[in-house]
Amino acid sequence: MSFKKTEVGRIPDVWDVKMIQEIGEVISGGTPKTKENSYWDGNISWITPKDLSSFTERYIDRGERSITEEGLKNSSTKLLPKGTVLFSSRAPIGYLAIAKKELCTNQGFKNIVCNKNYSNNEFLYYMLKAKKNKIESIAGGSTFKEVSGKVVKEFKIPVPPLPEQKAIAHILSTLDEKIEV
Repeated sequence: MSFKKTEVGRIPDVWDVKMIQEIGEVISGGTPKTKENSYWDGNISWITPKDLSSFTERYIDRGERSITEEGLKNSSTKLLPKGTVLFSSRAPIGYLAIAKKELCTNQGFKNIVCNKNYSNNEFLYYMLKAKKNKIESIAGGSTFKEVSGKVVKEFKIPVPPLPEQKAIAHILSTLDEKIEV
């Protein structure tokens, strides 16, 4: 196997370097008005960074709170598809999970819906986990650190061919499953 030098380090020749926006769509979360009772306690899972603070699994399907259809329609949050990679972008940066079902997040997330032709969500999950400190080091903000949507979209990662991504993700998820047991 031969390697090449890139802006993200030495990688195999058959790998590429891509911005996250080239392999998926980055979508921010939002919060319905908290004083509007009709927006809350519905059947749509709504995830916050706090929900991931002690979360140790890869897949999440619910948080502490949920919202209604009305809350979804009257806020900037979006219904994210199953398999979306959830990445907390502030308070703190770098909590990660994968949506086990359709759900929403608050504005403390930059969520990535992978383009299945270019990226595997489990591979991206592990890659972001490995790059957490690098992403955190480029965060801005004076009161608390935050990673903007632009930073996440333009963040470059090494990207193997899709079959190799799936193989890497399979190995890592198998190890995680053994650890979880």
